[in-house]
Amino acid sequence: MQAEPKTSLVGTEYEVEVGPVAHGGHCIARTAEGQVLFVRHTLPGERVVARVTEGEEGARFLRADAVQILEASKDRVEAPCPYAGPGRCGGCDWQHAKPGAQRRLKGEVIAEQLQRLAGLTPEEAGWDGTVMPAEGDKLPAGEVPQWRTRVQYAVTPEGRAGLRRHRSHEVEPVEHCMIAAEGVSELGIEERDWTGMESVEAIAASGSQDRQVILTPKPGARLPIVELDKPVSVMRVGEKDGGVHRVHGRPFVRERADDRTYRVGSGGFWQVHPKAADTLMKAVMQGLLPRKGDTALDLYCGVGLFAGALADRVGEKGAVLGIESGKRAVEDARHNLASFDRVRVEQGKVEAVLPRTGITDVDLIVLDPPRAGAGKKTVAHLTTLGARRIAYVACDPAALARDIAYFKDGGYKVRTLRAFDLFPMTHHVECVAILEPADKGR
Repeated sequence: MQAEPKTSLVGTEYEVEVGPVAHGGHCIARTAEGQVLFVRHTLPGERVVARVTEGEEGARFLRADAVQILEASKDRVEAPCPYAGPGRCGGCDWQHAKPGAQRRLKGEVIAEQLQRLAGLTPEEAGWDGTVMPAEGDKLPAGEVPQWRTRVQYAVTPEGRAGLRRHRSHEVEPVEHCMIAAEGVSELGIEERDWTGMESVEAIAASGSQDRQVILTPKPGARLPIVELDKPVSVMRVGEKDGGVHRVHGRPFVRERADDRTYRVGSGGFWQVHPKAADTLMKAVMQGLLPRKGDTALDLYCGVGLFAGALADRVGEKGAVLGIESGKRAVEDARHNLASFDRVRVEQGKVEAVLPRTGITDVDLIVLDPPRAGAGKKTVAHLTTLGARRIAYVACDPAALARDIAYFKDGGYKVRTLRAFDLFPMTHHVECVAILEPADKGR
């Protein structure tokens, strides 16, 4: 016998008291019957009417939007962006919260994840509980930092550029994204007809005047002639291979950090906030305190940001090995670090390449893994290398906390943790944890 289909609760409304913030840009509430709701567009302590957006009877939890605010938090503001709100653009989670409140909420999420997944209090993690704004981002309520140097626009069937709605393929057409960097906004992407395109990614380098658009055509569609308001290079995503190919102009943009220029090709990874690369590089170097002659690993090294900073500081007698899976990123890293004889960059997954290197001991390790984290196996290997200090750069506090627990199993403790608000208006936050052997100083 087939099971009866479960009844969808989408559209059902509940009047609820809103509880604590949760990881992911929402807060937790419960219905009168005890059903858990993950509610967006609200703040802790509010009383709201929550309308279910996902879920069915008997589900472990339901997703919902706050569609009516009955009792508002003192931290609530009118969302500066006209596209923010229930059912609208999904790019920002906290437009309705004061900037200082956004950072507090992010701090509460980090603390909760550390406690739940690593068994650590902020004090035990060497963290003062604050999330620091990037330089220049401390603005009055109602003003929004223009920080997003890369914006991926989706395209409507009619050819209008927009941004996707939350957990949806539907597109919210926009005339202007408030968090887009000035260099992105001045291209005028939103004013053009993009018929035949799936998406248009705009990149405005913060270390140069380089501007780039990456077009993803629908199957069989021809590329439009790209005439924007500023000079721009054009790339396209290949229909057959999914690779990024040059149409005209430079196939890379130039970024700056630590007084060095870095080439970033084919839409490769670079921190999106204009101050992020330098902010994170300084936090990592202050935590590691490299010495002349040190040997170091830069894992998930991208185009070589941390490898370059380490190479500068370990001197001619030191050595740095970078490992990165992306082929184009490795080419860029080798180009960017060509002036350092003491740097080598290997291509492949960290868990496959690192054991093959035969390295058994190093002085320092930097890892900046993807959102899922490094994982148990990789962390276990790193704890056998005897590093004096390890810097872990994390864009996801849950992955960071899980990996910290694995480091703890391998004999490492957190010395310090710092958190930076490099994604204002969203739930994302960047952390830098510095680890050292737990028996140090005994």
